[in-house]
Amino acid sequence: MSDAPIIVWFRRDLRMADNPALHKAAQSGRPVVPLYIYETNRERDMGAARNLWLHYALEDLASSLKSVGAQLVIRQGKAADILADVIKEAGVDTVYWNRRYAKDGRDIDEAIKSDLKSRGLTAESFNANLLSEPWEVETKTGGYYKVFTPYWRAAKDHLNLSEPLPTPETLNGYNGQLQSDQLDLKTNGKVNGQAWTDMVMTDWQASEAGAHERLADFLDGPIEDYAEDRNRPDKENGTSRLSPYLAHGQISPRQIWHAVKDNDYSSTKFLSEIGWREFSYVLLFHNPDLATENYKKDFDAFPWDVDEQALERWQHGLTGYPFVDAGMRELWQTGWQHNRVRMVCASFLIKHLLLDWRAGEDWYWDTLLEADPASNAASWQWVAGSGADAAPYFRIFNPFTQGEKFDPNGDYVRKYVPELKHLPNKFIHRPWEAPELVLKEADVKLGQTYPKPIVDHKHARERALEAYKATRGE
Repeated sequence: MSDAPIIVWFRRDLRMADNPALHKAAQSGRPVVPLYIYETNRERDMGAARNLWLHYALEDLASSLKSVGAQLVIRQGKAADILADVIKEAGVDTVYWNRRYAKDGRDIDEAIKSDLKSRGLTAESFNANLLSEPWEVETKTGGYYKVFTPYWRAAKDHLNLSEPLPTPETLNGYNGQLQSDQLDLKTNGKVNGQAWTDMVMTDWQASEAGAHERLADFLDGPIEDYAEDRNRPDKENGTSRLSPYLAHGQISPRQIWHAVKDNDYSSTKFLSEIGWREFSYVLLFHNPDLATENYKKDFDAFPWDVDEQALERWQHGLTGYPFVDAGMRELWQTGWQHNRVRMVCASFLIKHLLLDWRAGEDWYWDTLLEADPASNAASWQWVAGSGADAAPYFRIFNPFTQGEKFDPNGDYVRKYVPELKHLPNKFIHRPWEAPELVLKEADVKLGQTYPKPIVDHKHARERALEAYKATRGE
């Protein structure tokens, strides 16, 4: 039996516990080379916000590996070339990794696995980041599910619900010298020419322990009201905020599933969000161009507008609709955005401004700490009406009634749009309706201290519906 070192190739699985590739390497007793490759040959570069999170996640992983006897090696370049180098430098004959599902990553992995095996080396991959593989759940007639509810009903019969794997107590770390690159991840990602800053990380602990602390805090009360509070951005603990940890693999869906008791309405609702993430990966696996091509080809004829100024006003929360602006500023300041607000902001871009959903998907790819290739694309297409199981295009969120319903006291708006903080609740979501005296007392000057609405809601809604009819030849 070989005693040559094993490479554990980390990707979006930056954790010690419930990590099948790491677990198998640890069980072998052989020397382990933990390796992270910052790949430069992917079709889509990682977004700026994710780069920032990755900086801290790698620091945490390196510390955790060191505590059990191994040294994380970080290299930057083409994955196949880096692996070939480390295999040669350390005398490796086995490489383990956990699977990924975007097509460019799959193609890279398949080519590497084929090459390694052709040279007599062992290459093995595992499922670490989904409850079931995207190809496992099929309809009775064959093929993948295109509607979420029947998918999730069927998927729950296929879930990998074995107990999560433990953290290795010790690793036989490779004791040779291997170069490790210093990555400038804090500043190499820019949005509109502005470097992402540490300010974004103020409310986050980007570590494996941070993921489990957040889950524990959520289960210690907030989950009981999740079914209702998940729609309330004014309630700080209404959602779990686990998405960045899931995106970087600092916690697994299997760990979450075992921690959550699926025995009441709120728990079921919460776990169905894990289900939506699974469904998004099914869609991505079977539709590799999900982030760039309309799932429903009817939308290829949609008459999108092109308006860079309107796009920039939306990006930076200057639309004149307080609920939308609060959401976009929350995204910019924190790298995260409440799910209800995501739907409203996305709908506003697509249906009020008639701007292509891909412009929104691209902005969120850069600014979301959790920017996920499956969930981001699937969710944007869902709102646009162009995706699988999509909300109908004619479902157009009213941005001020949404605010009044889900931020009734204006707390969310006041937090992120402080120039309106002195407006009374009655006008906080519709400042343009406030009498001049009320605006003066609140020190609000529409068009100066806060913008007037970029579009009229009624007109924008009618324009969107007419555009939609045009795609259907009506």
